[in-house]
Amino acid sequence: MNYEQSYRRLISGQSSGPGAFLLRALLRIASVGYSIVVRLRNFLYSRGWIKAHHVNAAVICIGNITVGGTGKTPLVAWLYKQIAPGYKCAILTRGYKSALDSKSGTQGPVDEPAMLAEACPRAQVIVNPDRVAGAAEAIAKFGAEVLIMDDGFQHRRLARDLDIVAIDATRPFGYGKMLPAGLLREPVTSLRRADAVVITRCDQISGIELDTLDSRVRSFNPGAVVSRTSHAPVCAIRADGAKTGIEQLKCKKIFAFCGIGNPGAFLKTIESLGSVLVGSLEYDDHHHYTKACLDEIRERAEELGAELILTTQKDWTKIVADFRSQISDSQSSLPFAYLAIEIQFSTGENELKSLIERTIAGRIPQT
Repeated sequence: MNYEQSYRRLISGQSSGPGAFLLRALLRIASVGYSIVVRLRNFLYSRGWIKAHHVNAAVICIGNITVGGTGKTPLVAWLYKQIAPGYKCAILTRGYKSALDSKSGTQGPVDEPAMLAEACPRAQVIVNPDRVAGAAEAIAKFGAEVLIMDDGFQHRRLARDLDIVAIDATRPFGYGKMLPAGLLREPVTSLRRADAVVITRCDQISGIELDTLDSRVRSFNPGAVVSRTSHAPVCAIRADGAKTGIEQLKCKKIFAFCGIGNPGAFLKTIESLGSVLVGSLEYDDHHHYTKACLDEIRERAEELGAELILTTQKDWTKIVADFRSQISDSQSSLPFAYLAIEIQFSTGENELKSLIERTIAGRIPQT
């Protein structure tokens, strides 16, 4: 079991015994201090006592209130595709251990910046933990009219015109506790700042649970646009670009691996295709893969009789540049591939599009 799994078992209450009880008590004490700092910071920004920096562009933020994967990256890609045909648009991301060059999209990109560069090939992806500096670069160098700030709900230094918050339906509120006792980055009441809430992975919970979650979100922010989405698999793509359709994955024996914030959601997606999940390896989020990792993955998959090794696009971007020959079909009869995902709306898409259009029109003069 990796460190993240152990941590989640601890904070969720699954781990038992005196040691686990003591650790949870210590984490709750630590979370009190964290909560005070976060609440004070939000209060100062809300009162205007700490000033946010305004820029000469429309700023749309996509973020969340919990740590771990909530499906923000596919949502950013969807948003870019809505905006790019009509405006000069750039994506701001802080990156994570990334060497992505903002001009070329090269130099060994990893994680979300690489995914965004691949999903939005014509986008200017600006990697900078300082979002204000990143915004200035996007405007000065590329003439950006609209800035999409990825994972920026807590980054309040850069003023935004629209806040869209993604909530993962499979674990929406981080066990109900602030970090480090839970997974909440800030209180659930912070949803009041959101202009729109997009509930992701709606297909992975029951209709009753989804209605309850929807009602709870609306209770915090009755005026927000609330949309429901799912992460729809499109196909599996191999290193040589060959694609395996969804129908062809049905009944196929698959070994899966990933290093993401919500591995369970990925595994459920594979099972929902009718595939036979013979085994899996789950690594910590943002895991750095080595040749030894891939050797272990292939060995485990072969032992279990898998016909295909499948991972996420996020993990794929980290291994394909350095280990293409190792994962190519020519090396083995057991190929590696990633599961391509697109976000699909079941409700609220038109309302969200209208909100985005109104926001941009209010900032950019129409010619």
